[in-house]
Amino acid sequence: MKIEGSYTFNAPRERVWQVLLDPKIMAQCMPGCESMNEVAPDRYETVMKVGVASVKGTYKGKVAIKDKHAPLHYVLSAEGSGGPGFMQGDVAIDLEENNGQTILKYSTDPKIGGLIASVGQRMLNGVAKMMAEQFFKKVESFI
Repeated sequence: MKIEGSYTFNAPRERVWQVLLDPKIMAQCMPGCESMNEVAPDRYETVMKVGVASVKGTYKGKVAIKDKHAPLHYVLSAEGSGGPGFMQGDVAIDLEENNGQTILKYSTDPKIGGLIASVGQRMLNGVAKMMAEQFFKKVESFI
């Protein structure tokens, strides 16, 4: 299930980079995030409540920031599991500056299993894009 999209921030790329890699801001912006604790540089343990259709649950997981090339690219690697199943995947983030704005492009091909996978790929894709949009709108308030 390939998920990709883009978001335009009305700010320079360097500022967007700084905000996106601030763990306190990330925790406040991730939909359903209950906690995000740093366990090592660029490594975090998280607890999130996520619901897709009638399948809702709490997920405990790990997030790592890898392959950083400031301020152009990084990979957000995440895995989590809970009662409704598991999720695992890497999200490639690329930032392009254009006339004082920053265009963020993201791409992922997550692995999803358990009850949550039974919801269906089309619905999961739509929910994932909606959650990404919510995340970026919240990030924008910190820029």
